[in-house]
Amino acid sequence: MRPVHNSVLYCLLPAPFSLVLRSLVLVLVLLCIAPRCQAVQAENVTVLEGGTAQISCRLQNYDGSIVVIQNPRRQTLFFNGTRALKDDRFQMVLFTPRLVRITLTNVSVWDEGGYFCQLYTDATHHQVATLSVLVPPETPTVEVKQEAVEGGEVELTCVSARSKPAATLRWIRNGREIPGVVSQQDNGKTFSGSSTIRIPVERKDNGAALSCEALHPALGGQKRIRHYRLDVYFAPTVRIVPPAGILREGDSLSLTCSVVGNPLPRNIQWSKINDTLPDRAEISGPTFQISRLSQSHNGTYLCQAQNNYGRAADHYTLLVYDPGAVVETHSAVPYAVIGGVLALLVFTVICVLIVTIWCSVRQKGSYRTREPILAWY
Repeated sequence: MRPVHNSVLYCLLPAPFSLVLRSLVLVLVLLCIAPRCQAVQAENVTVLEGGTAQISCRLQNYDGSIVVIQNPRRQTLFFNGTRALKDDRFQMVLFTPRLVRITLTNVSVWDEGGYFCQLYTDATHHQVATLSVLVPPETPTVEVKQEAVEGGEVELTCVSARSKPAATLRWIRNGREIPGVVSQQDNGKTFSGSSTIRIPVERKDNGAALSCEALHPALGGQKRIRHYRLDVYFAPTVRIVPPAGILREGDSLSLTCSVVGNPLPRNIQWSKINDTLPDRAEISGPTFQISRLSQSHNGTYLCQAQNNYGRAADHYTLLVYDPGAVVETHSAVPYAVIGGVLALLVFTVICVLIVTIWCSVRQKGSYRTREPILAWY
């Protein structure tokens, strides 16, 4: 007879079906009464690494026979409630005629396997409780094969060093998944995995946010996420911020050199084209100043900056006027706009003149046509 509910029945039931129903019933009754049918059930257990596992053996019709619990290596852990193996992680927490339960603390993947619940009667029978251990992944790490340079590509690898089963890895940017090349490695009891992506980069991508997510059944729907920001290297750009208005003798000049680059250039160089810098020039990083300007300071000033990826420069032409000089200021309206307006006005006047002349000529022609008619009468 097949076991009932994964139970081992320690009574022998007739295999062939007898033609005499009464005989069959009598045999069953005798077998299940003397001795009583005994059964043991074992429950499978799944636990997280480092947690506590409860291994239970359920008894049916227990008559005081010997109960033995063994580990996957067939070492006896408990003999009728008495510890047999010196491993303090195992504790007998319950021993009753219906239920025997032990606990295993600080579970590791090496504790996996089948735990035997044995009930010794005339014949030894057992049931196996399978212990499965899940190992959740740690937060993944990001490895960069080479630095990202403007106009090139960057290769990023997301690594999950250890889990069981293998973690699922995916790259996310701006809410969208970036497909990666996935690989896994079996390390015996655990797995390691990686996902590699290659993406083109420009300077606008510097500081862009990406994330690598690790999904695993042991996380209960949550994710382990590693955030990463792109570090894109590019040559500098330089722009001199000029002063407002007209500069006259005695005024002060202040120029600011605005530099952008990655890495940001540390040294900013000021110079004067075809000449040396004035004695009164003061330089403080990106700022260049001259107090009490004179016409001898006129010329073109240059700001230069460089990093490992390039060099850039910008220039400013200084023109210092006499204190009493009358300087025409540029209109706020561009000359092209003014010219366009004047051209439109001239065109409009011409059109009006053409229409006026055409109407006048037409009117005179009408008068000439009517004169012969008047003469006839």
